[in-house]
Formats: sequence, structure tokens, C-alpha cells
Amino acid sequence: MLQELHLKNVGPSPEMHLQFGERLNLITGNNGLGKSFLLDVAWWALTRRWPAEVNPKLTAGKKALPATDGEASLSFSFLGKTKTEEYESTYQRKEQAWTGRPGRPANPGLVLYAMTDGSFAVWDPHRNYWRTQGAVDVQERRPAYVFSPLEVRDGQSTPDGNWICNGLIRDWASWQKERGLAFEQLTSVLRALSSTESEPLIPGQLTRIGLDDVRDIPTLQMPYGQEVPVVHLSSGMRRIIALAYLLVWAWNEHWKAAKQIGEDFSNQVIFLIDEIEAHLHPAWQRTVVPGLLSVMDELSSKASVQLITATHSPLVMTSVEPFFDEKVDAWFDLDFEDKQVVLRHRDFEKHGDAGTWLLSEAFDLQSGRSLQSEALLEQASQLLESEAPSRDEIQKMNEALVQALGPTADFLFSWRYICRQKGWLK
Repeated sequence: MLQELHLKNVGPSPEMHLQFGERLNLITGNNGLGKSFLLDVAWWALTRRWPAEVNPKLTAGKKALPATDGEASLSFSFLGKTKTEEYESTYQRKEQAWTGRPGRPANPGLVLYAMTDGSFAVWDPHRNYWRTQGAVDVQERRPAYVFSPLEVRDGQSTPDGNWICNGLIRDWASWQKERGLAFEQLTSVLRALSSTESEPLIPGQLTRIGLDDVRDIPTLQMPYGQEVPVVHLSSGMRRIIALAYLLVWAWNEHWKAAKQIGEDFSNQVIFLIDEIEAHLHPAWQRTVVPGLLSVMDELSSKASVQLITATHSPLVMTSVEPFFDEKVDAWFDLDFEDKQVVLRHRDFEKHGDAGTWLLSEAFDLQSGRSLQSEALLEQASQLLESEAPSRDEIQKMNEALVQALGPTADFLFSWRYICRQKGWLK
């Protein structure tokens, strides 16, 4: 499990320090304050490679650089297979690289990283870790598996023609034809990640989408009776099926590699997800975190599971209230104050609904209304505090409030009551 990150002179803040919970970790904050950056650094700390360094096709996951002149450092600790790894890396400007410790690093277990643009990275201790040759540690295996959005769908091959990953379309079709364990797991994961029980994600029949594409294309059964090819699904549904596929693919490849080399499965899984609610309808935002935690526990019941995710969604925050436990979970919030980015490990307080979360420290809004309505309410409040507003002012404000808020708004009831008590409205 990733235990700690400590950044100095790198990223949007002069210094950041995070001590993670061993199960669920939530990161909130406005755009541009460093949520995605922290996830990139977390991936690097666990795998020692930047995602775009492994796959240059990526537009995200680039190497972190010092913010200003002077020393810059990235310190981290995580619980490895046999010990806790603690290390401080400094940036070497001449080499344009972060220092690494000589020799074999610690083993963090199975690490997954879902980026907002649809890219996906996997570090598998059985396929990416150093091997021993003649009693000497050598790093000849691939440093990680990193797939662009297109490669997630269509697969990735090496320059010499070997396939690293078949991709969602071919693997799903193959699993469905075999009707084996992988397809059972995929079906189970899709159901667990469905937005509602009444509208489950169920695989349909394989189909063809054109004369010049001979692939069998998976489909999903839609609630309105059609079976839609996965290439024609909405962005939100593509996000969910990609998460489902890569969870099943990564775990099955790990299981096969363990069997092939005669090793046990990893005893821990770390899943990093940027903007977990990306493209998702509010119904899905309420279920995605609980669903992923249950799925990961199901796939790897003998392993410890840690989820670290960034979110902009008050519904995501609401969805974790029933089970959030500060003994194993943590919430980090990024704010912009006095021209600096500040990171805080906040106490998790239940707010009950998404509207109240919008007004909390996580999102810092004054209200959940439009900016125009918010300004109008401020003007109305000031008018109520004035000593003798004219009836014309009161009437015009009353008409504006009715038009902006609707006749059943709580503020409108309070406004009318006060105005009538003071004799300003009939």
C-alpha cells in the first residue's frame, strides 16, 4: 500500500505531504491545483516510470519537473511484498531525470492507473519486476504496460509483431465465445458497476459492424431493447466498460503469469483513478466508488485493496458516507489561498446530500444555484436589511426572484414572509 508522498519544489505548491489511508483515498480541489499531478507522482513512486515515458503516444502522464530553480525532491514510502520501501529522489538537472536507487527496488504489488483521457497503465509484479539471471538482478522485462485510449480498445503490439494486449474488442469476443472464467468475471464486474439494479450492464450477442471489419464486436443489452455495439456506446458507458475490461484483463494476466512462473498472486492491489466520475451520469456517480471497491475485493479476495481517486463530484462524496472510516480512509483537499496551492488532510464529515457537499470545504461554493441567482439573492438580502426600501424596489425584486428561483424556493418563502411582516408586500 502507498503510505506517504512528500513533494518539495515540484508541482503547483512549494511543498505537499500526503499520508494515505490503506483502503480509500479521495482527492478534491479545483481544476489546475494538482489532482492529476499527484496521481502521476503516485504511479511513479510505485513503478519508477512516468506513464508517457513508457508510451510516448500518451498526452497525459508526463514527467514531473521542478517548479523553480533550486533543489526539488520526491519522497515516498509504500508497503512492499516483504518490507516498507522509503526513498527520496532528487532531480538532476544535467541528466534531466529523477535519481533512482541502485539495484532491485521494492515490490508494490499489482498497480493500476486509469487516466481521464481513457489511457490505462498496469504494473504487474510477475511481468514487470526485475528477474534474476545467474544470481544477478537484471531489468530486462517491460517496465510497465501503458495503453492509449485506442490501444485499450484495439490492443497493443510490439515492433516485432508480438501482442502485449489484444484489446477490449478481441478479448471480450474471445472470452464470450469461450464462456470461461474471464467472461464470468467480466459479466459480474459489469453488473456491479451498473448505475442501477433495474438497468444492469449485460453483454449482448456478438455482431459485425461493416463489410470491411471482420472482427466480432461485443454489444451491450440496452434497457430499450436494442443490443448496441461497444464502439457505438456513449462516453460514459465506454469509460465503465473500459474499467471493467482492464480490471479483468489485468487480474487474469497476473493470475496466468503467477501460474507460469510458479509464484503466488500479489497480496495487494493499488488502483489509481483520475476523475472517477468522468462522463458519468449522476446515477452512476453515486455507485461507481462502492461498485469498484466491491469488484476489486471480489476479484482479489485474498489481497488488500487500496483505491486512490480524484473527483469533482459531490455525488461521489455522498456515495462514500455510509462506509467511510478514517482508520482506513482519507480525504485530501486542494485549495488556492494567498496566491498559493494548499493541500489539507481534512476530517470527513457527513453532509447527507450532494447539495450540502457543494457548499462544503470540498467544493467551496456559496450556493448550488447559478451565479446570476446567487447575485440576486445577495441583492435581495441587502434590500431586506435597508431601513426603508420603496415599494417599487420591493415589487421589482419580488418579480425577479419568482422568475429566477421558481415559486417553491425556500428563499422566496422567507423573503415574502419578512416583506409582509414589514408591510412591504400584500
